[in-house]
Order: sequence, then structure tokens, then C-alpha cells
Amino acid sequence: MNRGPSASRAGSTRERTRFRWEFVLLLSGLQACSPRPPQPPDLVAAGRTDPVSHDADDPAIWVHPSDPAASLIIGTNKVKAPDGALVVFGIDGSVRQTVAGLDRPNNVDVEYGLVLAGRSVDVAVATERVKNQLRVFRILPDGSGIADVTSPGNTRVFSDRTGDETAPMGISLYRRPRDGAVFAIVAPKSGPRQGYLGQYRLEDDGQGRVKAAFVRYFGTFSGVAEIEAVAVDDALGYVYYADEGDGIHKYHADPDHADAARELAHFGRNGFRADREGIAIYVRDDGTGYIVCTDQLEGNSEYHVYRREGEPGRPHDHEKLLKVVRGGADSTDGLEITSRPLGPKFPSGMMVAMNSVGRNFFLYRWEDVAGAGSEKLATGR
Repeated sequence: MNRGPSASRAGSTRERTRFRWEFVLLLSGLQACSPRPPQPPDLVAAGRTDPVSHDADDPAIWVHPSDPAASLIIGTNKVKAPDGALVVFGIDGSVRQTVAGLDRPNNVDVEYGLVLAGRSVDVAVATERVKNQLRVFRILPDGSGIADVTSPGNTRVFSDRTGDETAPMGISLYRRPRDGAVFAIVAPKSGPRQGYLGQYRLEDDGQGRVKAAFVRYFGTFSGVAEIEAVAVDDALGYVYYADEGDGIHKYHADPDHADAARELAHFGRNGFRADREGIAIYVRDDGTGYIVCTDQLEGNSEYHVYRREGEPGRPHDHEKLLKVVRGGADSTDGLEITSRPLGPKFPSGMMVAMNSVGRNFFLYRWEDVAGAGSEKLATGR
């Protein structure tokens, strides 16, 4: 039988097809035999807060100066006025106070020792997204609640920008050790590739209320998604922020530092399956500790842990991922951590994670975070 060119080509095609299928079957077999990456260890929440009425977003922790068990968790109910609110919880998770009337409060942070009317006070500061301003609240020293001390018309942010670039979302507060100056570092809904974050000094307006004075724009942005989560390490003087689709950036928090405009680190670029969201720091007095960043997964978010102090001789090398844990919280946005003891239930501190579907916050013992999985972390200050 004479096999012409077309028959030869048909035979060659069948051989290539057979080879491809054999290769696919071999590869599938190898993948089936290969061990799967281990699942992150699961934490069990030690407590949960009561739900807010609409949309929990971000928590902050205030530590009582003399009775740690009387400390507070302050969370946002992220919705337009009149229901937008800061909600104050005890560490048992129960609601102690609701301050409503805020216009879509997005994030909140706490700082200690702002001088106001000649006195040192602790404050909680929230971003009020619709009104393009900050709202400042004095935390009553007995832990009984918060009171508004915003200077009317004097806390607007991003006033020289337009559109979503004027809408504040993320916030973290920094108290400069050398002089006690307090700054708010704010992330808007949208921003430029350079100078995304705004920094504002919080000061007494002369009437016993707090105003915000613009200091600088700084920080790079990948242009992917947005930036919301910001965390400041007061003791070491660094600010970290989560570029949702790209990684974690690190700068000096002091605007007067000689290298204030230089990016110090860019890490956490791999291993995330969803947005990089809430970011928080576990601080130890010897300068060590941990940076924790959320992988915002639906149903069961994960938390990536990095070394605060970097590697030996390389304090800005945070590339090594120490561990990943998860705790059953849905689509975690805001995250907060304290290493301060909060009574017998949280002797080495607490991690608070937003739980979207339940409109509340999950509370984890740091001992449980530290002990989960094969990589054990330090506990205590």
C-alpha cells in the first residue's frame, strides 16, 4: 500500500498526540504522589465581640493603665451616617458604648499621651470617609468610654486632591519618642504611584480640641487594588503598610528622619491568595517581635507572620515567612495586636481580627498564635 505525504502527516500527528497524553498522565501521577503543602494550623478564638449593626471593619485596642482586664476594644461600624459609629467593647466582647453619627468610619487606631489642654490624654482616631476628615475621641482614663474632641473643620485630609484620592480609609498613629509629638498616617481610597500616604500632626487647637496639620505625602504604590492597612511601630520608629495586590512596604515614621523618603523594605510579595489587608505588630521590649499581615480569604482568612527585627545584621530584611495561621474569621479586613497582658484570659496579649460574615471581631490569645504549628513564637514582652 502506498502511504503518501498526507498519511505520513496523520501518523506523525497521532504519535505527537499519544506522547502528549502519556506526558500528561505521567505529570498527573507525579503530582498525585507529591505531598501537598501543609494546611495552616487552625486557631480557636478565645472570644468574640457582639456584632455591630451593619459592617464591622477595623479594631483598635486600648490598654487600661492600672487594670488590664478593664481594657477596651474599639471597632468601626462602617456605614454612612446616621448609623456609622465607633463601638466600644470590653475584652469580654460585650458592647460598652456606641458613638453614632459618623459618616462611614473606616479604620481606627489608638495612641497614648497626646497633650491636650495641658494634660496627657489617650485618644482613638477614626477616618470619616464621606466627610474626608479624621474624628478624634478622648479615651476616658477609667475606661468607661470615649468622648469626641475633634476640632470642627480642622481635621480634613487630602484637601488638595480630588475624587477617591480625598477619601480616607486606613489610619495608624505614631508617637515620636524624642518629643511626644503624635502623628496620624492616613491611606486614602485611591492615590498616586508616589506619595500615596498622608501624614498629619495632631495638636491642641487652643480650645482643648484636636486639629490635624499636614506634614507630608510619602510611600510608593503598585497601582494594583488599593492601600488600606497601616501599622506603626512606635518604639522602633517604622511604618508598615499593605499594598493589597503587591506586598508590604516599610518606611521611617518620623517625617524629620534623614531617610524619611526612602523605602526601607518591600516584602510579603509571595504566598498570598487574596488581598493583603489588616497588618499589626507584636512588640517585645528587646526590639524583637512579629509583623502579622492578613490574607483576606473568604470563610477562613489567614495571617502571615514575619520577624519584626529582620535578620541578623539586616534589620530591614523581613522576607522570611515564619508561619501562617488561620482562625475561622471570614474575609478579615482590620487586624490589631497587643503584647501587653490583658488579665488572666490574655496573659501575653491579644490578636483581634475582623469577621465579615458575623459583623464582629474574633479575639485570640497570643499564646495560641505563638504555639500553633511547628514554628513556635515568643510570648511576653
